[in-house]
Formats: sequence, C-alpha cells, structure tokens
Amino acid sequence: MAADPYQLRRAPTIHHYSNSREDLDSEIASVEFATYTVQIPPTPDNQPMEIPVENEKKLERSCSSNSMFTGGHNCATRARLKEKMIEFQTGHPEIASARGLYCAMPGCDARVITDDLVPCECEYKICRDCYKDALDSGDGICPGCEEPYRSHDAPELNRRLSFAKSNKALAKSQSDEFDYSQFLSESKTNYGYGNALWPTDGVNDNGEGSSGAPKTFAEKQWKMLTREVKISTAVIAPYRILILVRMIVLAFFLFWRVSNPNEDAMWLWGMSLVCEIWFAFSWLLDQLPKLCPVNRVADLDVLKEKFETPGPGNPTGKSDLPGIDIFVSTADPEKEPPLVTANTILSILAADYPVEKLSCYVSDDGGALLTFEAMAEAASFANLWVPFCRKHEIEPRNPESYFSLKRDPYKKKVRPDFVRDRRRVKREYDEFKVRINGLSESIRRRSDAYNSQEELKAMKRWKEKDDDEPMDTLKIPRATWMADGTHWPGTWTAPAPENTRSDHASIIQVMLQPPSEEPLKGIAGDSNSMNLSEVDIRLPVLVYISREKRPGYDHNKKAGAMNAMVRASAVMSNGPFILNLDCDHYIYNSQALREGMCFMMDQGGEGISYVQFPQRFEGIDPSDRYANHNSVFFDVNMRALDGIQGPVYVGTGCLFRRTALYNFDPPRYEDHGGCCSCFFGRHKKAAIASAPEHGQSHAADDTDSREMNLALIPRKFGNSSLFLDSVPVAAFQGLPLADNSYVKYGRPPWCSNSP
Repeated sequence: MAADPYQLRRAPTIHHYSNSREDLDSEIASVEFATYTVQIPPTPDNQPMEIPVENEKKLERSCSSNSMFTGGHNCATRARLKEKMIEFQTGHPEIASARGLYCAMPGCDARVITDDLVPCECEYKICRDCYKDALDSGDGICPGCEEPYRSHDAPELNRRLSFAKSNKALAKSQSDEFDYSQFLSESKTNYGYGNALWPTDGVNDNGEGSSGAPKTFAEKQWKMLTREVKISTAVIAPYRILILVRMIVLAFFLFWRVSNPNEDAMWLWGMSLVCEIWFAFSWLLDQLPKLCPVNRVADLDVLKEKFETPGPGNPTGKSDLPGIDIFVSTADPEKEPPLVTANTILSILAADYPVEKLSCYVSDDGGALLTFEAMAEAASFANLWVPFCRKHEIEPRNPESYFSLKRDPYKKKVRPDFVRDRRRVKREYDEFKVRINGLSESIRRRSDAYNSQEELKAMKRWKEKDDDEPMDTLKIPRATWMADGTHWPGTWTAPAPENTRSDHASIIQVMLQPPSEEPLKGIAGDSNSMNLSEVDIRLPVLVYISREKRPGYDHNKKAGAMNAMVRASAVMSNGPFILNLDCDHYIYNSQALREGMCFMMDQGGEGISYVQFPQRFEGIDPSDRYANHNSVFFDVNMRALDGIQGPVYVGTGCLFRRTALYNFDPPRYEDHGGCCSCFFGRHKKAAIASAPEHGQSHAADDTDSREMNLALIPRKFGNSSLFLDSVPVAAFQGLPLADNSYVKYGRPPWCSNSP
C-alpha cells in the first residue's frame, strides 16, 4: 500500500482560524512558505478526503486512540486498527465511503471484497478471510442480513478468492519488504518490544510453543568497562627496529669475543666474557617486554550505568559498587610529619566514591599520641573540607596541594558563592595547620601539668600515711596523657616499661562513625557559613590502629602492619577490595577508585588479583635532572609488563582483592583473551566464591554450610569466628555483576550482603 505525499506549508504566524478551508487556503497563499514533503501512511481513518470541521477533531482523536503503527529500518510504516472505530456516526458521503472500504466484522481491519465479488445482495462489507470463515463454519449465514449466502455462487466466489490470494502471496514473496504481520497476534496477548505484539503463551502460527520476545531482545547489549588501547605503530615500530638492530650488533660482538680469546690473560678474558654474556642476557630481559606495551582505558560512564542507574530493582539509584578499605601506614611522626599524613587522610575521605562503601584505616606502628591527635584534628576538619570538595568539584582533594596550585583556582567555577566558600576553607585550613604544628608542644605541656598534679596527689597521700618512709623513695611515673585525662597506652614521650616504641599495647579507635545508608543533606546557613543544603555531608569511616608490640618479636615491617589492618578491617567493614597507601601519597584524581573498580568488575574481573596505580611526584625541579619522577619505570616498563603478563607490585598505590591476600585462588573460568585476566595465579576452584541461595534459611543448611566453609579456610587464619565468617562474604561481594550471560562467575544485582 503506497503512501500518499501531502504538501505541507507552514505560515510564520496565524492569529485566528478560518471558518472554511477555502478561507484558510486563500490566507495561506498570501504569504511565503517553506515547502517540504511528509510521508503519511494510509490508515483506516486517514484518507485524502474532505471532512467537516465539527467532526475533524473527533475523528482525529479516534484515529490516534485506535491505530497502531509498525515499521523499522528500510521498511514501510504500516498502520493496524486495534478495534473498530465506532465513536460517532456521520452522514457525510466521503466518510461513509471511506469507512466502507474495510471489513465490518468486529476486530477486523482488512479490506473488503471488491464490488464484482460481493457475496450477498445486502452488500454487507466483509473481507475474504471472514467470508471463508463463515462458509467453513457450516451455516454460511451473512452477518448483515442474517440470510444464507447464495449457494450457486459460493464455489465460484471461493475459487476466485483463492486465485486472488495466491497472486498476492506471489507478489509479496517477490518483494524485498519485510512482513511485520507475522509478529502481530490477537488482542489477548501482552505488549512487548516496540509496536509489535509478542505472544507470551500458547502457540504461534507454526504450532510451536512461544517463549515471548525474540532472543535478540532477551538481553541488553553488553558494555565493557575497560578496553585495551594499542600503542600507535608510528611510535612503536621505530623502537622495535632499533631493538632488533642492537640485538644483531650484540650477537656479532659476542661472537667476536668468543672467537678471539686473549692467550696472555685467559682468566681475565673468561671473567669479562661471563660478565658480558650476563649483562647481554639482562638487557634482553629488559628489552623484550617493551615490544608489546599497552594502554588501558576505563569507561566510568558504563560503570555508573551498571551500578548506579535507577531501575526496577533500584528505584532510588543507590550504588551497588563493592566496598573498599583503604590502608595508610605510618611509623614515626618525626620522620613522617603528621600534617602530611593528615592531608593524605583528607584526600581519601573526599574521594568520589559511595560514602557508605568507603573506609579508611590508619596504622601507626610507632604508637605515638602525636599521630593520634593529628588524626583527630583531621577528622574534625573533614566536616568542612569534604562537603566543600563535593559542592564545588575540587581537584585535587588534598588541601595542601590544592591551595598550592599555581594555576587559576577560579577557572571553570560558576557558582557565585565559590569565592566566599574558598576563602573560608582556606582560613580554616591555615588554622588547622597551626594546630597540627603545635600538637607536640601542646601534648608536652598537658603531660607536664597532669604529671605535676599526680605528684601533688602522691605527696598528699604520703603525708596522710604518717609513715617513716622517706619521700625520696616515692616513684611517680611520668606518663603521656591524653586530652580526656587518661594515660596514653602507646609510646610515651618519656619511655617507660611497657610504653616504649617496641613494647606497648594495641590501640583501635574509631575516629568517624559509619555513615547512614541514605544521603544526609546539610543546612542552608547564613552569609558567614557555607550553604550545604544540596550537598551530602556524610563522611566515610576513619579508624586509628596501632598494633601490639612486645620484645623478642620482629614486628617492625610494613607487611606486619598490613596484616593487622586486614584482620581488623575484616570484622569491621570487610570491604572486598583493599587499597594501600603510604602516608606521603595521596589520591590526586578523586575518581581513581572508580577506575580501579572498572578493572575488577569487568568481564573476567573475578580473576584479577590487584590493580597497580602509577605514582606521580611533587616538589621536583622542572627539568628533573635526577629522574625523580621515575617516568621510565611507570610509563614504559610497567606498560610493557602489562602487555605480556602484568605489572609488578611496587609497595604502595595498589588495589588488592581481599581474598587474594588470603591466598585463595580465583574461580575457574574461561579465558576471554585479555592479558589482565590471565596472569594472576593458578586457576583453581574457589569454593568460597559461590553465590548464596536466597530463600533458604534452614538452620541445618546454615550449619552445614558454615562447617564446610570453616573446613576450607586454612587454620593459619586463627580461631576467630568473626574473621572466618567474613571470608566468604568478602569473596562473594567482590564478584562482578551477573547482569549478562558473558559473566560466568558473578553475583546478582542487589543481592543479600551475606551468603
């Protein structure tokens, strides 16, 4: 059925409606118009005819409410009548003739039999399919006059109808146009994708069971979170040629050295030859990985779409990203200034990651009260700094680095209150630095005051006893005192038994409590305070840890501090992933954590053990004459290793999978061809990485499952039931989302937190 083109013209302004189409045509002809063509598909209610004005709106409403359009790429647009249009009756001859072109049977919109094939004298409008149904039913009664059809004309009419239908099918088979009618069914079915009706039950035309939508629409398109970007051939090809030339020259040189020995000093020649061969081998080991360097790019938009987009299971758009525990290690406040550590903590607390999924643990191996109170000051200043960063999208989120930037701080800032907020935060930060720098003297004065008070109390007790004991024999320990008037259990300023750097008790103090699950907005404030009415003011968890130390044990290394934080965090936040940082390293890009999650949550991410971030340094001369940036290692060697097996762990700035630190192997999976999913250990079956069964809460099943998990975990983890129970939970939550068939080992979205 061909569509009729209509020439549509649009006037610049029409102030009133004409009473007739002749007046409207005369008014339109008097102005200039842009002429364009619109293809309008013919519908049962859309025919090129004149319709009275009083019935035009009603007919348009009926057409839009009862017609269904189907179409697609390189296919004609067709209209289907879902139900008979009987909203109004009109005596207009054009409308009557237009409506008479289609079958009058309820629920049918096919064209009627032509005039020379009218089956009944009453001229009831009926299509060939409905007519054949009436004949096949046995009674042959006309629906219009309720009289039997003429029997002598029925065979001839049926033969002519069959011939016409066969010609139509032949013409249709010779056409390249796709037939959408095969996807249309009766009104009893449900609506599916687009405008077509997909049968959800019963059988289709072929007598086969229907399963609803086609397989092409069963799953949404899979989007990769990361992609590998090859180095340009124009860049890498000359380097490869140079390496090849050097290898050839080196081979000729070694051949010459071997074939020309020094007869006068054979021992010296032999030693030099061995050294040259060893250095040549070392050079080859260093150069061969550089033949295939790669760059990896993370797609943060896809990550947000997968984990933070509102949907049927997540109407509020709450994040489904896994938790991250960040470890910061420090040991000596004299060598590692507390102000530097405090800036690192502030950059972590202000990171662009779900607040309820982020936790920060500070390990103080020195057990110094100076570091403890510096962290308390940082937690207090974070109540102002973190909302300021979120409100104005500050980068970097280390206050010392941000306020020391040489570029224009007002570039791309459009909020009118930014200048006032920045001025206030800068003043508060300057006061914060003064308080941090004065903590050492403040602790000393406080300790002296408390110690003097204790000496006075001891002298008073001595006088009340009336003993002959001399006053010189009184032993009053000079302790380090906390602000609340209690002894500091860690290292004292004046070393004493059980309170030295290598002999003190363990300390765990929660500086910032776990935040609420829902966002918490601030207050509007006045002209002297920051307007936080549209900013989430929640803060991540901040915990201070100082592990126990006793004489006779070698526990002065960073690995031991990491082990202590792993066990403590497992029973507190139990984040499936761990990021470790030195106290003088901070997060320069606030979305770095999300980029790391792109690798862990991507296809095959369940087999990735760790993601190593590169390091960048500040305070270096512009020419970098001493290569302090270490750019050759991070920008060349690490990319080269990533191209063949994977980067090495450099001691800091690394995002670990918690179960990898527990020495558990990843679940067995098919290799997808990516280098980053195949170099992290053996592919053994991990029994703890199985998804939990929902809806089963029998005590016997839970007991058996717990006993099985405990039996699988090595005994070297200790007998802590809380820690052992946290292992399968962390393993399950660290799996990618099973939102597509491409993910073989994954967890369902918005599942229970504990298996």
